[in-house]
Order: sequence, then C-alpha cells, then structure tokens
Amino acid sequence: MNYFLNHFSVMQRIYQTSFFLFILLSCSFSGKKSEVSEAESAPPAYSLSLKLVASDLEAPVGMSVANDGTNRLFVIEQPGVIRIIKNGTLLSAPFLDITSIVDHGSNLYSEKGLLGLAFHPQYKTNGKFYVYYSAATTVKGMDHKSVIAEYKVSASSADAATASGRVLLEIQEPESNHNGGCMQFGPDGYLYIGVGDGGGAGDKHGGSGNGQNTQTLLGKILRIDVNAETAYKIPPDNPFVGTPSSPEIFAYGLRNPWRFSFDRKTGKLFCGDVGQNEWEEVNIIEKGKNYGWRIMEGNHCYDPSVNCNRNGLMLPIAEYGHQEGKSITGGYVYRGGQSPDMNGKYIFADWTGKFFMLSQNASTTEWNRYLLTLKNFSGDFYVNSFGEDENGELYALGQSSIGPQKTGKIYQLRYE
Repeated sequence: MNYFLNHFSVMQRIYQTSFFLFILLSCSFSGKKSEVSEAESAPPAYSLSLKLVASDLEAPVGMSVANDGTNRLFVIEQPGVIRIIKNGTLLSAPFLDITSIVDHGSNLYSEKGLLGLAFHPQYKTNGKFYVYYSAATTVKGMDHKSVIAEYKVSASSADAATASGRVLLEIQEPESNHNGGCMQFGPDGYLYIGVGDGGGAGDKHGGSGNGQNTQTLLGKILRIDVNAETAYKIPPDNPFVGTPSSPEIFAYGLRNPWRFSFDRKTGKLFCGDVGQNEWEEVNIIEKGKNYGWRIMEGNHCYDPSVNCNRNGLMLPIAEYGHQEGKSITGGYVYRGGQSPDMNGKYIFADWTGKFFMLSQNASTTEWNRYLLTLKNFSGDFYVNSFGEDENGELYALGQSSIGPQKTGKIYQLRYE
C-alpha cells in the first residue's frame, strides 16, 4: 500500500484499477475541484495494532461466521472460493468452490466475482447459507448478472458445502462495475442485500439514474425473507409493498454500497457507500429512506453547478474527500471484549490503507471521525473488507499487491 499517494489523477485511477479495486473505485474522473471544508481536515490519531491471522489468500473480499459456536472464519476469495480458518489455521480444502460458474472477468481488471456470503440465523440446525456472485448473462445489452443463491452444508462434513445451490434472485447488470455484493441477516431475521447502481460513471441510466429509480433493484439495499417455499418472500413491512415500485427495496439512492453491517447491540445498519469523484460516505440505513445518489455525493450536490434539492434526502453521518482517500471500505461497530475502549465505535477504512473510527458525541448525537494509525506495522496493505467473529472481535481483509496474486492477508484489530 502506498500511504503517500499524490493528488488523485486519471493515471493513478488507471494504475489502481485491478481485480479487486474496480469493485470500489469509479471508472472515470471528471476533473471537478474538491470542496475541502474545515470538517474534512485530518482527524486526530489513535493507535491500532494488527495481528496476522492468515496469509497467502487470493483477493480476500469478505468474511463471515456461521454463529454455530465453532468461531470458524469463512473467507471469500473473489475468483469463487470460500475458505475456512479453523482454530487459527487456514484449511487447505475449500468450504465451497464455484469458480466454474462465477464470472470474474476476462482479465485482471474486473470487479466481478464472488462478492458476498451470509449464514442463515438457524444455520446450526438447517445448514443454509447464501452467496452473491457475478455470472454470465444471455440478456442482450447486459454485461452480466448478479446472482443470490442458497447453498447447504454437506451432510458428511461440517467443513464442506454441497456442490450446487438454489438461485433465489438474479439482477441484470448493464456495466461491469458497481456490483455491491454485501449481504447480512438483520436482527429481524431478513436478508439484506447491497446492490450497486449498475456501473459506468455518474449513474447515467435514464433521466435520474438507477439510484433514484424505484422501479429497479440497482442502487439499493434490498430486504427479503428467505424462509419461503418459493425463492423468497417480501417482508410485509417493506416500504414499497403494494406500490408500482420494486417491493424488495428497503432503501435507495446508493451508488455502490460495497460493505455494510449491523451493530449487534443497537441493530443500526451502517453502510459505507463508495463515492464518484469527490466524496466517500458513511450512512445509517433506515427503511424507505433516500440516500441521495446521484443528486448528492456525500453532503454535496453531485453537480455543483446545480442547486440540487435536498428535501427528503438522508445525508451521511460522516464523509471524507479524496484528498484523504480514494474509496471507502465499510466496517463494523466494535462490540468485542478485548479492546474495551473501542466499544461502540464504528471502525472502517479507505482502500488505500487508512483506518478510521467514528465516535458518537453523547450530547450532540453527531459523529466525530478519528484517524487510526497502525502501530508496529509496515508494508503495503490494501483494505478490501472487514469481518466480525462470533465474539465481536474485528478483522481487516486485504492484500499487499494489486491484483489476484496470493498476497491476501487477514488481521485481527486491536485498539491501543
């Protein structure tokens, strides 16, 4: 990781485009001047230590746990493999290998692949889990499709899954990028799914873009009930039930909600939404709310020459400009026991290697952002994703080189 990137430019965006990075960064650069406010100055610094848990992974982009009491860590490798870390050891045999059906592009410069994993709340008894992956499409004019599918653990081994799954939902994608991919079960037992705006740059899909169009699932957080005899059911209190809009939609106006998570104590849904040219943002997602894209980018009009209408829009709880980073990687609210001073703080990062913490001011309810410096750590580390184990401890997933080489690593986070 280059912690000292110069001002963002077209050539740097091309250089940073890689097997994983395209997931996060937008495809173009408009040349608009960044609006740097006093609130965007460098935040105070606190220390964070990283303990190596596993290495030699290929483009690790996600981590989940089964909540079955084993505290195994299930790691997503973007080409289409799920690996298990069991009792501190990375198992050689994969839990699931679907590389044969995953479309991860024809070269290194693709952001498609196996992108999400979520275990059913009753996994211990029903053995069900869910994956989000890119697949080839036969629909004319579409680049690929995003697939949400259900798989089951093998009857013969707790460390292996069945080879085939059941498709629940397919979403046609017009471009190769902005695929979202995060999935989490909420406290309500429903499956939440993050879907990007369909890709390209600037969400130039229709008059208002996919993010603002409630007739499409693109640019949304979806919520479905997987406990159904059919593929899935629509929760009866979803905000667009009984309207001409898509009933799966839980929230809209998002660009690329790459990673989101629930605070295991409060149930709040925190989402890092990747920006276009200027601003990265953190949102708390609420039912039926509009998060502004492409009207807004962060707290700012996406097109600064237009006095955009902010009425009815939910603005982020935090943002930072591209003078501080390039692409947000959403994280978790810490609820573990090993770093008590970090309790209740939202930990996230920028892909370029900066770690941040959000702390809510008890008197004003505003969120303050702090820089977390890495203690006793050197070398490059591109932060792809975060994970949370059964005990609430947090992990950072990334790699030390650009592309799908086996330089992927997982670190446990400690706040000091």
